[in-house]
Amino acid sequence: MKVNNFTIRPIRPEDTARMAYIIREVMTAHGASGEGFSIHDAEVDDMYTAYQADRSAYFVIEREGIIYGGAGIAPLLGGDEHTCELKKMYFLPEARGKGLAVAIADRCLDAARSFGYQRCYLETITEMAAANRFYQRYGFKALDGPMGATGHSACSAFYVMEL
Repeated sequence: MKVNNFTIRPIRPEDTARMAYIIREVMTAHGASGEGFSIHDAEVDDMYTAYQADRSAYFVIEREGIIYGGAGIAPLLGGDEHTCELKKMYFLPEARGKGLAVAIADRCLDAARSFGYQRCYLETITEMAAANRFYQRYGFKALDGPMGATGHSACSAFYVMEL
């Protein structure tokens, strides 16, 4: 899938180090590097393998062989079989404001529907104001607290969308 000269495609093994860099770069820039943040999840160091699991998928945004971001879906840890989580949606500044968030969210939620999920959950921090505005415009509804058992105790904004 092409969007504004960027390609959205499934993650490959060779993308793992670049995605780990992007996740750590973006989270640190937003002050989300302490305890309770997903920056410390084991999957960050091997995104390809993590998203080969059943009912999971991860997509990257690429232009001219360079990865600029990504997003994925996977079962919500501690949730029911009908709920997935939109996970690790991060873009470098060069990829922002180009319609890529909608395109990759569409791709992730299409995959979620194909896996039989009925709802999608996500969590973030209020400090990521642009991301929160995007999720609300996209159709996610704010929740008062977290769902599942992600272990991300530092998150402060929670959303769900019926698929």
